[in-house]
Amino acid sequence: MSDTFLAARDFLLAHRSDYEAAYRGFQWPKLDRFNWALDFFDRMAEGNSRTALWIVEESGSEERLSFAELSERSSRMANHLRRCGVKRGDRILVMLGNEVRLWDVLLGAMKLGAVVIPASTLLGPADIADRLERGQVRHIIAGDDHEGKFVGIQRLRLEGAEGESARFAPEAPTAPGDPMLLYFTSGTTARPKLVGHTHESYPVGHLSTMYWIGLQAGDVHWNISSPGWAKHAWSCVFAPWNAGATVFVYNYVRFRAKDVLRALAGSPVTTLCAPPTVWRMLIQEDLGTVGLREAVSAGEPLNPEVIERVKSAWGVTVRDGYGQTETTAMIGNSPGQVVKAGSAGRALPGYRIELADDGEVCVAGNPVGLTPGHSGHTGDVMTRDEDGYFTYVGRADDVFKASDYRISPFELESLLLEHPAVAEAAVVPAPDLVRGCVPKAYIVPAAGYVGCEQTAR
Repeated sequence: MSDTFLAARDFLLAHRSDYEAAYRGFQWPKLDRFNWALDFFDRMAEGNSRTALWIVEESGSEERLSFAELSERSSRMANHLRRCGVKRGDRILVMLGNEVRLWDVLLGAMKLGAVVIPASTLLGPADIADRLERGQVRHIIAGDDHEGKFVGIQRLRLEGAEGESARFAPEAPTAPGDPMLLYFTSGTTARPKLVGHTHESYPVGHLSTMYWIGLQAGDVHWNISSPGWAKHAWSCVFAPWNAGATVFVYNYVRFRAKDVLRALAGSPVTTLCAPPTVWRMLIQEDLGTVGLREAVSAGEPLNPEVIERVKSAWGVTVRDGYGQTETTAMIGNSPGQVVKAGSAGRALPGYRIELADDGEVCVAGNPVGLTPGHSGHTGDVMTRDEDGYFTYVGRADDVFKASDYRISPFELESLLLEHPAVAEAAVVPAPDLVRGCVPKAYIVPAAGYVGCEQTAR
């Protein structure tokens, strides 16, 4: 069933710089059964020696794996997970950094039909306990450097996977609507909400993301993002591999703009995706010379002055895009099109976007990239000009972005109220030149406490 998927993919690649033709002519593929890892990735990877994954460490060491190697490794992992008792539909919480094992597990779990719950390595014990309970987790995969977060909880061991067969036989066909990923994302309630995606909604849905970025076969794509967040799956898995591009990762412990620029200048990266916070930090340094063809940004509107600085130095226009954990890229400035300052762009192929009376962005027509059962209401408010370009205004609720992290004031307020010194708390976004905004809390001390520096500490 991958032929219809390939036909849709090839149509977008053929019209990558012709927005009108792409938007008018694109149709989501109709699939009766589809497992992206088996039906597309393995098929593309057969005998394919091109680099699929390229990880560079701060020390300068690196690891490169071809599509063929990753296909075999992930089949071994699928067989290993099955041997460990993981079954189709089981939910696995995965807390791994940007390491080869992460991609082995993601692809292997897809092949097996298990559901991955990506978990940021920043999560603490309370966050993990919440995910284990509400996510109905049956298995845990976490690096040894995080074992302190799982005291008394059994984790799956990955040792021995390399000894499994490189051929994997699924127990049954995968339906497009079978669950594949489950994310926890901040909303307007005290606890993060659950967002599920299927074997269709993210792998197939990210054809729109591939189109927005402008990816092509042979590209080397660097997406500056951390595992555990939806954007990592967007551009470190589905969008680049849909195009047959290389996923490039520079693995750092702490972000340093100079080191990132050095890595960018010293590697053949052709396409770069980074959140606005990163772009704002990069322009504080000497941008130097790079070989980029495409540069994009997502998460929040990018300042026009940043776009101008990058264009002046690199001759490349950073193009904004827009989407949510619940969707794939649905609005964006696609390659070769006029970029209007401050605009997120136009509706991407496969998406029909309408504005409610209050300006709320609403997804119409139930596109493939929308999480199943979603109302289409995004909670984001935009304006649209006569040319169809959307410009972000703000949130209909009080959720805001800081350093590309989606933050719920109510969630932070609930945590603050757990402290015995806090009687009342109100969290608001405060402007920050680098992060866009940061959470700022106003506290009413509880009885017996005074508002002073000692209490604050």
